[in-house]
Order: sequence, then C-alpha cells, then structure tokens
Amino acid sequence: MKQVAQLTLMVQLPDDETFESFKSDLNVGVVSQLKSYIEQVQDTPHGFYLFGLSSAGKSHLLHASSTYAAQVGKSSVCLSCAELKHLPVEVLDGLEQIDLICLDDIHLIAGDKKWQQAIFDLFNRVLEQNNYLLISGNESAQQLGISLPDLVSRLSWGLTEQVKPLDDEAKIAAIQHRATQRGLFLSDEVVKFLLNRLSRDMDSLIKSLDVLDKASIQEQRKITIPFIKEVLSLNS
Repeated sequence: MKQVAQLTLMVQLPDDETFESFKSDLNVGVVSQLKSYIEQVQDTPHGFYLFGLSSAGKSHLLHASSTYAAQVGKSSVCLSCAELKHLPVEVLDGLEQIDLICLDDIHLIAGDKKWQQAIFDLFNRVLEQNNYLLISGNESAQQLGISLPDLVSRLSWGLTEQVKPLDDEAKIAAIQHRATQRGLFLSDEVVKFLLNRLSRDMDSLIKSLDVLDKASIQEQRKITIPFIKEVLSLNS
C-alpha cells in the first residue's frame, strides 16, 4: 500500500470540479448515473466507461467522481494516462485495494501494448477485490484503436455513457459558477466576450479565468472587457 499512498500524492483534485459545478442540462443523466455507480446502488457493474469529445468535460466528471466518493466514505484515486504513460506500469500495483479508481484519457495509451496489458490486469484485480473502475476516453471503446481485444471487451462490459458537449449557454453558466466560487462576478456580456475571442473549449476558458483571477487580485480591479483585453493581450 506504500505505492498507493505515493500515487494519491501525485494528483491534487481541483477544488472547483465537482458534480455541483458541472453545469450541463444535457448531461444530468450522466451525473446521476455516476453518483449511483459510486454509491453502488443495487447490483452495479464494476466497470464504467465514459467517452466524449476532448472539451466535453470528462476530466471534470472524473475529478467530481473522486471527490464524491470521498464524500460518501469511499477511498478513491484519480489519475491521467497522460502522466501514467511516462511511468513504469508497476505504479498500478496495489491500486485494486482502493474503492474507486478513475483513469482519464485511456486513448493516450492506444499505441502502447504494455500499458494496455497493465490496465487490463488492473481491471481483473479490481474485480477480484470487488472494487470499481471509472475510465474515460475520446471515442467509444470499439473506436479507441486499442489493439488488446480483452481490454476493449472489459471497457464494453460494464456501464457506458457518452458525455454530450456543452452548448454556449451551459459554458456561460459553468464559467460564472467557477467565478462565483472564487469571489468574482462575471456578467453575461463579459463571458460571451471570452467565448467569442478565445478558444471555446472549457479547459482553455478555465485557464484564462485563472489568469484573470490572479491579475484581478494583484491589480485590485474588476474583470471587465477592457481589463480582459489588457491582461490577455487581445486586440480590439
């Protein structure tokens, strides 16, 4: 279990990525299904595969799932394949002892047979321990390009949900909610300006909000359109 303790220190969950801050009417059913999965309502399968576009909010939902698991008294860990693929596969040893394991972006190991086998082996150990695995990817299990048929089968075997992309209205609500949590006020006009002038994926928008938040604190100024143009070097 020493290895598990080390892994839990590798990832710090974002404080503002919870189910409550995931503002998407189109994905209410997905959130409800995830909560039931974590709570282990009735006879729940031990695998859950979540897929969708890169900007749909899958990482947010995995972070939220890990946080929710803690709230209901379960141990959890949330790891990204973007980081794991650069580490020896032995870092997965012992994870099966954790109640809920969240693995983000499994498509990133599609070309790595060693990591595919390692995740398949982890899946089996999790089943033996009667614990749960939540995995995300950018395509359905059959379209991931994973060459290990047994792993594709495992991903398809449990629950599967597709995360629908956020529309502009949902993005505005999500950004304003994040801003409110930080003690900031962003008008609809300001958020629409961000959507129209920046990359529209949520990761980029939240990173821009981080920059604006820090600049606002440093300069003791409200976040207005002129302030955004100045801080983010946007031309008029």
